[in-house]
Amino acid sequence: MVLVCPFRNLCFLRVNLWLIFCCRHRAQPYRSLMPETHSTAYDSKIEGNVIFTRFDAALNWVRKNSLWPMPMGLACCAIELMAAAASRFDIARFGAEVMRFSPRQCDVMIVAGTVTYKMALAVKRIYEQMPEPKWVIAMGACASTGGMYRSYATLQGIDQLIPVDVYISGCPPRPEALLAGLMKLQEKISGERSFRNQKPELAEKLEEALG
Repeated sequence: MVLVCPFRNLCFLRVNLWLIFCCRHRAQPYRSLMPETHSTAYDSKIEGNVIFTRFDAALNWVRKNSLWPMPMGLACCAIELMAAAASRFDIARFGAEVMRFSPRQCDVMIVAGTVTYKMALAVKRIYEQMPEPKWVIAMGACASTGGMYRSYATLQGIDQLIPVDVYISGCPPRPEALLAGLMKLQEKISGERSFRNQKPELAEKLEEALG
Protein backbone atom coordinates (compact mmCIF):
# COMPACT_ATOMS: atom_id res chain seq x y z
CA MET A 1 0.00 0.00 0.00
CA VAL A 2 1.44 3.36 -1.09
CA LEU A 3 0.56 6.55 0.76
CA VAL A 4 0.49 9.73 -1.33
CA CYS A 5 0.77 13.10 0.37
CA PRO A 6 -2.06 15.39 -0.80
CA PHE A 7 0.16 18.48 -0.27
CA ARG A 8 3.09 17.13 -2.33
CA ASN A 9 2.57 19.49 -5.27
CA LEU A 10 2.22 22.45 -2.93
CA CYS A 11 5.51 21.61 -1.23
CA PHE A 12 7.32 21.34 -4.57
CA LEU A 13 5.89 24.69 -5.62
CA ARG A 14 7.19 26.40 -2.46
CA VAL A 15 10.66 24.89 -2.96
CA ASN A 16 10.79 26.02 -6.60
CA LEU A 17 9.73 29.55 -5.69
CA TRP A 18 12.46 29.71 -3.01
CA LEU A 19 15.10 28.53 -5.49
CA ILE A 20 14.04 31.16 -8.03
CA PHE A 21 14.22 33.86 -5.33
CA CYS A 22 17.72 32.76 -4.30
CA CYS A 23 18.99 32.65 -7.88
CA ARG A 24 17.76 36.15 -8.58
CA HIS A 25 19.27 37.54 -5.37
CA ARG A 26 22.41 35.47 -4.99
CA ALA A 27 24.66 38.45 -5.70
CA GLN A 28 23.12 40.48 -2.88
CA PRO A 29 20.67 38.24 -1.03
CA TYR A 30 20.19 40.34 2.09
CA ARG A 31 21.09 43.85 0.98
CA SER A 32 17.53 44.77 0.06
CA LEU A 33 16.19 43.39 3.33
CA MET A 34 18.61 45.19 5.68
CA PRO A 35 18.72 48.96 6.23
CA GLU A 36 21.70 50.79 4.78
CA THR A 37 24.39 51.91 7.20
CA HIS A 38 26.74 54.82 6.65
CA SER A 39 30.31 54.87 7.96
CA THR A 40 31.15 57.51 10.50
CA ALA A 41 34.42 59.08 11.57
CA TYR A 42 34.12 57.77 15.11
CA ASP A 43 31.76 55.19 16.54
CA SER A 44 31.85 54.97 20.33
CA LYS A 45 30.04 51.64 20.29
CA ILE A 46 32.97 49.87 18.63
CA GLU A 47 36.15 49.57 20.65
CA GLY A 48 39.55 49.87 19.05
CA ASN A 49 38.89 52.62 16.54
CA VAL A 50 41.29 55.01 18.28
CA ILE A 51 44.59 53.89 19.78
CA PHE A 52 46.77 56.10 21.96
CA THR A 53 50.42 55.13 22.29
CA ARG A 54 53.93 56.52 22.30
CA PHE A 55 56.02 56.65 19.16
CA ASP A 56 58.78 54.60 20.80
CA ALA A 57 56.28 51.95 21.89
CA ALA A 58 54.86 51.58 18.37
CA LEU A 59 58.31 51.53 16.79
CA ASN A 60 59.63 48.97 19.26
CA TRP A 61 56.55 46.79 18.78
CA VAL A 62 57.17 46.70 15.04
CA ARG A 63 60.87 45.99 15.45
CA LYS A 64 60.61 43.21 18.02
CA ASN A 65 58.00 41.31 16.00
CA SER A 66 59.85 41.51 12.68
CA LEU A 67 63.42 40.50 13.48
CA TRP A 68 65.35 39.22 10.47
CA PRO A 69 68.15 36.94 11.67
CA MET A 70 71.59 36.63 10.17
CA PRO A 71 72.33 32.94 10.84
CA MET A 72 76.04 32.78 11.62
CA GLY A 73 76.25 29.00 11.92
CA LEU A 74 79.84 28.05 12.72
CA ALA A 75 79.51 24.67 14.47
CA CYS A 76 77.02 22.20 15.92
CA CYS A 77 74.79 24.93 17.43
CA ALA A 78 73.71 25.73 13.88
CA ILE A 79 71.83 22.41 13.77
CA GLU A 80 69.73 23.53 16.73
CA LEU A 81 69.18 26.85 14.98
CA MET A 82 67.85 24.98 11.95
CA ALA A 83 65.57 22.94 14.19
CA ALA A 84 64.17 26.12 15.74
CA ALA A 85 63.12 27.27 12.28
CA ALA A 86 61.40 23.96 11.48
CA SER A 87 57.73 23.17 12.02
CA ARG A 88 58.06 21.58 15.46
CA PHE A 89 59.32 24.72 17.19
CA ASP A 90 58.35 27.28 14.53
CA ILE A 91 60.35 30.45 15.10
CA ALA A 92 57.84 32.16 12.80
CA ARG A 93 55.55 32.54 15.82
CA PHE A 94 57.87 35.33 16.92
CA GLY A 95 58.24 36.93 13.49
CA ALA A 96 61.87 35.85 13.10
CA GLU A 97 61.59 33.27 10.35
CA VAL A 98 62.91 35.53 7.58
CA MET A 99 66.53 34.42 7.67
CA ARG A 100 68.67 36.32 5.20
CA PHE A 101 72.23 35.44 4.29
CA SER A 102 72.89 38.99 3.24
CA PRO A 103 73.92 41.35 6.08
CA ARG A 104 72.25 44.27 4.30
CA GLN A 105 68.83 42.78 5.06
CA CYS A 106 69.35 41.55 8.65
CA ASP A 107 69.03 43.19 12.04
CA VAL A 108 69.91 40.39 14.49
CA MET A 109 72.98 38.18 14.21
CA ILE A 110 72.77 34.74 15.78
CA VAL A 111 76.32 33.50 16.38
CA ALA A 112 75.87 29.75 16.69
CA GLY A 113 79.04 27.79 17.26
CA THR A 114 82.76 28.02 17.90
CA VAL A 115 84.42 31.23 16.76
CA THR A 116 88.03 30.72 15.75
CA TYR A 117 90.50 33.55 15.24
CA LYS A 118 90.54 32.68 11.56
CA MET A 119 86.77 33.26 11.35
CA ALA A 120 86.48 36.10 13.86
CA LEU A 121 87.35 38.92 11.47
CA ALA A 122 84.81 37.64 8.95
CA VAL A 123 82.11 37.66 11.63
CA LYS A 124 83.05 41.22 12.58
CA ARG A 125 83.00 42.34 8.96
CA ILE A 126 79.51 40.91 8.46
CA TYR A 127 78.32 42.56 11.67
CA GLU A 128 79.63 45.95 10.51
CA GLN A 129 77.77 45.55 7.20
CA MET A 130 74.44 45.11 8.98
CA PRO A 131 72.31 48.29 9.12
CA GLU A 132 71.30 49.96 12.36
CA PRO A 133 69.57 49.09 14.61
CA LYS A 134 71.10 45.65 15.07
CA TRP A 135 71.42 43.11 17.83
CA VAL A 136 73.50 40.01 18.54
CA ILE A 137 72.61 36.68 20.16
CA ALA A 138 75.49 34.48 21.34
CA MET A 139 74.08 30.96 21.04
CA GLY A 140 75.84 28.28 23.04
CA ALA A 141 78.85 28.04 25.32
CA CYS A 142 81.41 28.34 22.52
CA ALA A 143 80.02 31.60 21.17
CA SER A 144 79.61 33.00 24.69
CA THR A 145 82.89 32.01 26.38
CA GLY A 146 84.84 29.73 24.06
CA GLY A 147 83.28 26.63 25.60
CA MET A 148 85.59 23.65 26.08
CA TYR A 149 88.16 25.03 23.68
CA ARG A 150 90.83 26.75 25.76
CA SER A 151 93.33 26.91 22.94
CA TYR A 152 95.30 29.43 20.94
CA ALA A 153 92.96 29.00 17.94
CA THR A 154 89.62 29.76 19.60
CA LEU A 155 88.22 33.17 20.50
CA GLN A 156 87.09 33.15 24.12
CA GLY A 157 83.72 34.73 23.48
CA ILE A 158 82.37 36.69 20.55
CA ASP A 159 81.81 39.67 22.88
CA GLN A 160 85.53 40.42 22.59
CA LEU A 161 84.85 41.64 19.04
CA ILE A 162 81.21 42.74 18.85
CA PRO A 163 78.62 43.73 21.48
CA VAL A 164 76.29 40.93 22.56
CA ASP A 165 72.72 41.51 23.74
CA VAL A 166 71.63 38.01 24.78
CA TYR A 167 73.69 35.00 25.89
CA ILE A 168 72.25 31.49 25.57
CA SER A 169 73.90 28.75 27.63
CA GLY A 170 74.18 25.11 26.61
CA CYS A 171 76.39 22.83 24.57
CA PRO A 172 74.47 22.85 22.37
CA PRO A 173 71.35 24.65 23.59
CA ARG A 174 68.02 23.22 22.55
CA PRO A 175 65.74 25.11 20.16
CA GLU A 176 63.53 26.08 23.12
CA ALA A 177 66.51 27.87 24.65
CA LEU A 178 66.98 29.86 21.45
CA LEU A 179 63.31 30.84 21.48
CA ALA A 180 63.65 31.89 25.12
CA GLY A 181 66.66 34.02 24.21
CA LEU A 182 64.70 35.55 21.36
CA MET A 183 61.92 36.47 23.78
CA LYS A 184 64.48 38.08 26.08
CA LEU A 185 65.72 40.13 23.14
CA GLN A 186 62.16 41.19 22.39
CA GLU A 187 61.78 42.36 25.98
CA LYS A 188 64.97 44.38 25.67
CA ILE A 189 63.82 45.97 22.43
CA SER A 190 60.50 46.91 24.05
CA GLY A 191 62.31 49.03 26.63
CA GLU A 192 64.61 50.88 24.24
CA ARG A 193 64.28 54.59 23.49
CA SER A 194 64.44 54.02 19.77
CA PHE A 195 63.68 57.51 18.54
CA ARG A 196 66.24 59.19 20.83
CA ASN A 197 68.92 56.62 20.02
CA GLN A 198 68.40 56.92 16.28
CA LYS A 199 67.77 60.68 16.03
CA PRO A 200 69.27 62.33 19.14
CA GLU A 201 69.53 65.82 17.65
CA LEU A 202 65.95 65.82 16.39
CA ALA A 203 64.71 64.48 19.73
CA GLU A 204 66.45 67.34 21.59
CA LYS A 205 64.93 69.93 19.26
CA LEU A 206 61.45 68.48 19.77
CA GLU A 207 61.89 68.50 23.53
CA GLU A 208 63.01 72.14 23.45
CA ALA A 209 60.06 73.07 21.25
CA LEU A 210 57.53 71.27 23.43
CA GLY A 211 59.20 71.96 26.75
